[in-house]
Amino acid sequence: MRRIAALAAALLLLAACESGKAAAPAEPAAPATAAPAAAAQPGCGADVPSRVLPEWARTGFSDPEPSIPHVLGDQGDIVAIIFGYPLHAPTLPDRSNKILWVSRVPQQPASPLVIEARPDGKGDPVTREISGGAGPSTVDLPTAGCWHLQLKWSDHTDTMRLTYKS
Repeated sequence: MRRIAALAAALLLLAACESGKAAAPAEPAAPATAAPAAAAQPGCGADVPSRVLPEWARTGFSDPEPSIPHVLGDQGDIVAIIFGYPLHAPTLPDRSNKILWVSRVPQQPASPLVIEARPDGKGDPVTREISGGAGPSTVDLPTAGCWHLQLKWSDHTDTMRLTYKS
């Protein structure tokens, strides 16, 4: 057994010498942590790329890894899947601002999704209520710009930013 260990050590040393680098000791892997959702999200003014949806938001899609424009809530508890991308204010005559809201956390039956939106995060909110909680909806806002959304549903809250173009 000692011969095998010595032979393995010699082979590792030889491989390190041949590459011109000393073998570095293996560092323990850092624990996997989720980066804050806000840091991973495109900010207002940036395009929302088509990306693969989180696994928990894929129910009902025929593609096992659907790629579609979406914005994840800052806490990671809700996703806005943007079927009407890009969103517009005022609404375009031939297309709606359709958003499918999918909650990662359990919902209470018949609990609405309440959206308080503020342009650039300031001023009085514009409130929209989606009956039945997370699900499909059309969310029209009065002006173009960066809208900061406070989302409340089934005793949960999350925030996100959505861009509405003119």
